[in-house]
Amino acid sequence: MRLTKLPGTTIETVLSPGVADRHLEPMFFGGGLVLSQVCQLAGLEGYIIQNWVKRKYISHPEHKKYNQSQLCRIFNINLLKDSFSLEQVSVLLSYINGDVLIKTANMIDDSKLYSYLVDCLALLGAPARLDPSRISEIIRKVIANYQSPYPGAVKHLFQVLEIMITAYEAGQIKSQAQEMFAHLDYK
Repeated sequence: MRLTKLPGTTIETVLSPGVADRHLEPMFFGGGLVLSQVCQLAGLEGYIIQNWVKRKYISHPEHKKYNQSQLCRIFNINLLKDSFSLEQVSVLLSYINGDVLIKTANMIDDSKLYSYLVDCLALLGAPARLDPSRISEIIRKVIANYQSPYPGAVKHLFQVLEIMITAYEAGQIKSQAQEMFAHLDYK
């Protein structure tokens, strides 16, 4: 088994179904996380996260503490930002969860979305090789027990996960290419 980072984080683990929940849920037993903890887990500077809050990509922390859903939204944005603009990421996440400030608009909690994504990536294996039929099969398996709050929600969730998986893999391939380029002897 090979250690890898949970997508959008600095957390090293063996990617397997349920691993996101096993790592993240215990972090919130004592309440939320402060900005410095979130920064360390996401590998981001505080001003970036504060900017995302200001731009309403993430809801405001309560009493200066971030909950699990907010942390997972940060991870989702972080893993997508290499493939999409922040505006595109916002549109994608709003497609299934509406406005971050209106909880009733949510089709799925951001922590559950993140968990589904990690489970899909774990079952696909690294790298996923972007086989559309295999990706579709894995997504269907992972979201099989999803309780749709309204007609069409399953289709929307499927589409967003498909895009997120493809974007994540594209980011991984881009990083690999950049690393290969860095070792190129062209001088």
